[in-house]
Amino acid sequence: MTSSDSLADALAAGTVVLDGGMSNQLEAAGHDLGDELWSARLLADQPDALVEAHLAYFRAGADVAITASYQASFEGFAGRGIGRERAAELFGVSVRAAREAARRAGAGRPLWVAASVGPYGAMLADGSEYRGRYGLSVGELERFHRPRVEALVAAGPDVLALETVPDAEEAEALLRAVRGAGVPAWLSYTVSGDRTRAGQPLEEAFALAAEAPEVVAVGVNCCAPEDVAGAVAVAGRVTGKPVVVYPNSGESWDARARAWDGRATFAAEQVLGWQASGARLIGGCCRVGPEGVAAIAGALRG
Repeated sequence: MTSSDSLADALAAGTVVLDGGMSNQLEAAGHDLGDELWSARLLADQPDALVEAHLAYFRAGADVAITASYQASFEGFAGRGIGRERAAELFGVSVRAAREAARRAGAGRPLWVAASVGPYGAMLADGSEYRGRYGLSVGELERFHRPRVEALVAAGPDVLALETVPDAEEAEALLRAVRGAGVPAWLSYTVSGDRTRAGQPLEEAFALAAEAPEVVAVGVNCCAPEDVAGAVAVAGRVTGKPVVVYPNSGESWDARARAWDGRATFAAEQVLGWQASGARLIGGCCRVGPEGVAAIAGALRG
């Protein structure tokens, strides 16, 4: 079942399980994502594939589905000849696909849809989301993000996932864009060690969200599992809000070879320590599939 319960209330009551990586689940199902729009391409071409991917995570034990809108933007769609009206519809498709998966799941527990608002760098499709510092002002970044936020809000998600944010300046722009939107949000940085990918101390980066009433959780995603524990402690201490964490598997991405290498270091047992330190939304990002989410759910509910 889907839920009319507030996600914020659920976080106050306990821990919520997030899903895993959308791209690896789609690739495992045979879909080619070698495209600048990445999984957002399927919003127009094969929305049923997104429903199936979300459904696999709900059946694995996830309580929250994060939509396939991470790399979606009006500018990116325009590059494919898709006008603004149709692009706005495709943002809505991302939310409806997750809703349909929740309906089909028949989980017997509350399920939520988080509309992904990825960073500006994702639209560039050149790895900039892992560097930040795009050379744009906070105002310019806000003008990029605001129409995306508005299109997603119009589709009625339960929460906005401001995710994989590499730079505190972009976080400031995103927080401006969601102000007064009427939908709660979480803010999640991608980090390296104790700093954002752009090099800002996490204390400063998290502090931006401390007084933002729209923000129901802060934390990290798309990072090494080893970077999570320190971030959880800082996020909770600086903001007093619940913490969200969904790291990668621990493998590393070789941009030249366009392939993952190394070994996975994310073990489900780690989540209990994160939970004890204040993490309340816990899941996986790149290379963490339904089996990994099932293990996370089992550890947290066991």
